Order: sequence, then C-alpha cells, then structure tokens
Amino acid sequence: MGRLKVVTVGTIVVTAGAVLSGCGAQDDAQDKNPKVNAAAKASAAAVTRANLIKTKTAAAAKVKANELGQIPVLMYHRIVDKPGNQDDRTPAQFRTELERLAAEDYVPVTAAEYVTGRMDIPAGKHPVVLTFDDSSPSQFALDGTGAPKANTAVAILQDVAQRHPGFRPVATFYVTRDMFGMTKPEEREQVLLWLAGKGYDIGNHTHDHLSLRGKPEKEVDAEVAKGHRLITSLINAVPVTIALPYGNQPNTKEWALKGSSGGVSYNYGGVFLAGYTPAMSPFNKEFDPLGIPRIRSMDKKGDCARFCSVAWLDWLKANADDRYTSDGDVKTVAYPKFKAPFMTMRFTDRALPY
Repeated sequence: MGRLKVVTVGTIVVTAGAVLSGCGAQDDAQDKNPKVNAAAKASAAAVTRANLIKTKTAAAAKVKANELGQIPVLMYHRIVDKPGNQDDRTPAQFRTELERLAAEDYVPVTAAEYVTGRMDIPAGKHPVVLTFDDSSPSQFALDGTGAPKANTAVAILQDVAQRHPGFRPVATFYVTRDMFGMTKPEEREQVLLWLAGKGYDIGNHTHDHLSLRGKPEKEVDAEVAKGHRLITSLINAVPVTIALPYGNQPNTKEWALKGSSGGVSYNYGGVFLAGYTPAMSPFNKEFDPLGIPRIRSMDKKGDCARFCSVAWLDWLKANADDRYTSDGDVKTVAYPKFKAPFMTMRFTDRALPY
C-alpha cells in the first residue's frame, strides 16, 4: 500500500507520487527562472510560426500561387468615339477590355503598388496595371455634380467595378502640362485631388512631353523635375513612377529614375516604356525598374496580332503558369519551389516557396 506506482511514458520513467508532490515545486522553479520561461516562450512561438507557415503554404499551393510571374501593364491614351490614330480606343472597346479582365480574374493595381511590391489582391487573382498617358480630357473630367463625365475612362472603369465586386477601380495617370485640358491651377488641383482621393495614382510623364533620347543629363533632369514639380505643387503626393514620352530612354537610363534640377529632386521606383510585352513581377530577378514594358491596348491585327493587349491576354490565359497569381497575402511572396532561382534577394524575407 505504501509503494509508489511506477509509470513509463516512452523512454521516460517517473513515479506518480513524485509527479504529484513535485509539480508545484517544479512550476515555482520555472516561474523563478527567466531563462526557462524565455526558452518555453520561444519554443511555443516557433511551433506557432511553423504551423502558420504550413497553413499559408498549403493555401498558396491550393490556388497555384505564382508571385514571380508576369503582369500585364496596359497602356491607354484617348478614349474617344472616333479614334484618330492607333493609340485611341472607343468607350465600347475600353469597356469590353475591362469586362474581359474582370471575367478572367484580374484585379487592377496601381503602378506605385506594382513597383513597390504592395499588390494586395485576393488569392487566386492576377494583378493588372492600367496606365493612361498624356492626361487627356477623354480619360477624366468632372460633370456639374462632381462625378466623372459619362464615357470618360474613369466613368467606365467605375461602372465596370461596380458591376464586378472585387475589381478595383484604380489606375495610374501619367500627366503632362495638358492636365486633362484644365488651365486654371484650381481646376488642375481639383481633378488631381479627386483622383488621389479615390485611390488613383498620379505619375510623371514629364512637363512638355519631349523625347529624352539624345539629350544631355542636365536637360533630362530639368524636364523630369519640371513634371515632378507640376504634380507636387498641386497635391500632397509624390509621384512614385514615370512613363517616358514615346517610350524613349535617355542615353543613360538612370537619369530618368533619379536626378535633380532647380531645387527639385526625384527618385522613382520604376520607369515605364511604351511596349511590347508583359512585365516581370517586382519579386523576380528579371524585373528591371529602369525599363518596365507596357502593352498597347489594341485588337489582334497588323503588328498587334502578337504584341498588343488582346494577343497578350490570350497568351497569358493559355500560359497560366507564367502569369502572376496571388496567394492573397501581401506580406508573403509565394511560388512553386522549382522557381526559387528567380526570387530576388530584396524580398527573400517574404519568400514562401511550396
């Protein structure tokens, strides 16, 4: 009756009496030992983190996430009833393209979100960057009630987004001195404040829309800085990206990315060109912030049979494994393990291979 019962647990042999009589003392000893407490907390945190990573990895694999994939950056100019050149699109054509993007699980992100790697979209969805050059009145204008005028690009985008919940009504407008046809500073400020307040992105397209090719560094700096000042003088927002007029890069590519002139400094996260392929993920080693390609919006005909929006959207649909697919978590970069060699060092702390 007085014997202690011996209990075997795995390879550890303990006595029930010893456990019962000693547990209080052991707990007291642990409570008084900060090293033991720290080790226990660290161990628990490690288990929690491991479980979280396991859960996120499984979720990424389920949607076949590939955040090293390619992203269509679409380039638009005027949205008009009667196109005057190959860059113009009709309101109907623009709406049709947006409806296609929504149907194929694309979600618009801004150029700023793209180059900084902050594309917060749902799992299984694909980012698309909608960009507009030259700040034409056909892209955006306000009516007498303060709403976007009918058949402007913004009005159409807002309507499509309303019809397709989750399709974000955001885009990037690369503005010049034309500023949507507005001449008064108050009018210019009004339209930029409206766009920025609704989540739209304002980028630099230089002040006078001059080609930067062949110009000396001082002239490049001056033209880019003048466009930069145009925006920052009107709204409290600093442009994150620039789109080069005609897609022409200066003799030294870096001049468009970073420089200063007349007391104005600029340091962009990305420089956008005028064509002709999908762009690389900012998490991919092949991403080049000095020359980000864009795709002209156009049907499959002539040169556009291969290199414009309809053709490239067809290609991305047929080659889904090469397309950027989100894991739904902006804090991680998910991709199949075999694509690991393409992961850039800049974002390795967010890597989630599966």
